[in-house]
Amino acid sequence: MSLDDPQARAQMGPLAERLRTALLRASRKLRREAQMAGVSALDAQILGVISKHPGIGAAALADHEQITRPSMSGHVKRLAAAGWIARAGVDADGRRIGLTVTEEGRRALDTIRAYRNDWLVKRLTALDPSAQRALAAAVSALEQLAEG
Repeated sequence: MSLDDPQARAQMGPLAERLRTALLRASRKLRREAQMAGVSALDAQILGVISKHPGIGAAALADHEQITRPSMSGHVKRLAAAGWIARAGVDADGRRIGLTVTEEGRRALDTIRAYRNDWLVKRLTALDPSAQRALAAAVSALEQLAEG
C-alpha cells in the first residue's frame, strides 16, 4: 500500500485517526501517572533513555528526544542538581562527558515505572480476555510504528 493510493488512504485513514486518538489519550494518562510520582513526563523519559544508554552525551540525548540542545542542557542540569544523574568523562582523556543514572535516579525511575505499570495493569485486567490478546498481539506492531 502506498500513501498515494486513494484506496489505501480510505482504508487506513479511519484506523490512523482512531489509533492516534487512543495513543494520545493513553500517553496523557501515563504522563499524569509520572507526575503523581513527583516527576515530569519528560524527566521520566530522559531518565529512561540515560538508563538504557549509559554514557550518552547531552547532545545525543537532545537529538534522541528531538528537543533543542539548550533545552536539554537545562533538563540535564536540573536532574544532576536533584542527584538523579551524574556526569563523567567517557573518553580515555575525559574530554567527552557522558551521563549515567545514579542510585537515587534509579529509585525515582523505578517509582515512576511502578505508578505507570500499576495504572496499565489495573486497566488491562479490567479488559475481557479477547481485548487483552489483541493488545498483546499489537505490541510488536506498535513498537515498529514508534521506531519508524
